[in-house]
Amino acid sequence: MLNINCIEHVYLTLEATDLRKSIDGLVALSQESFNLDPFSSSLFVYKKRMYASTNLKS
Repeated sequence: MLNINCIEHVYLTLEATDLRKSIDGLVALSQESFNLDPFSSSLFVYKKRMYASTNLKS
């Protein structure tokens, strides 16, 4: 369970992240790309890619 009283920092990604990655993939992204400790008392928020839906009618 998430305890919001213990969160020191919140990190938001600005670009879309492939959320099909396992938790291990997201941990590796935090470590390698952002040079952050994923086991710290921080909250990491990943942005999902949004596709515009189209509706074609003839």
